[in-house]
Amino acid sequence: MSSPTARERLPRAPFPRRTLAAGLIPAAAAALVLLPGSPLAEPGGGAASRSGPPATAAAPLPGALPAARPVRIDIPGLRVSAPLVDLTLDGRGKLGVPDPADRNLAGWYRDGVTPGSPGNAIVVAHVDTATGPAAFAGLDALPPGATVEVRRADRRIAAFRIYAVREYEKRDFPSDRVYGPTKDAQLRLLTCGGAYDRDAGGYQSNVVAFARLTSVRPA
Repeated sequence: MSSPTARERLPRAPFPRRTLAAGLIPAAAAALVLLPGSPLAEPGGGAASRSGPPATAAAPLPGALPAARPVRIDIPGLRVSAPLVDLTLDGRGKLGVPDPADRNLAGWYRDGVTPGSPGNAIVVAHVDTATGPAAFAGLDALPPGATVEVRRADRRIAAFRIYAVREYEKRDFPSDRVYGPTKDAQLRLLTCGGAYDRDAGGYQSNVVAFARLTSVRPA
């Protein structure tokens, strides 16, 4: 279950440009679609959606602090504790994906926002690979209110609370809503979802979990 790797355009902080939708499939990333959207709007629409009451947001880490790379993501509701690798853009402005040979692995867009800092941090992982379920399997079933913790190299843990989970067909992916700037510290978790059609390029939808920072504590 493999296919040539296609990747995703993402913005550089602090001013994201219009971006492409993530589409991870077993051992690769699927074809992507450029679409407009409202950068500051709450998520809405899509093939499936769930949302809960607004989370009480914590103050983001002071901007004067040195950026500290995230090293691990913990999602108790998925029983996931996965190391984070840096993902960067290639010469064509496309983002890499985590190594599909490692099912328990996620990637952070290192030229974007550091989780816990003001803005919108991006973390992606495969839903499955050729060898079985991967780190973000079950992301589509994660309920609002679920906790996500990101361990940082500065020995701090940035805790986030999911406030919505959406599934978007790739042709209707609201890029600006997902990747656009935010005034507070937020986090987006992305993986693939929906029907899998090998002839059409893999998974036909994307799952996005939207989260806000709720606390910061020592590791």
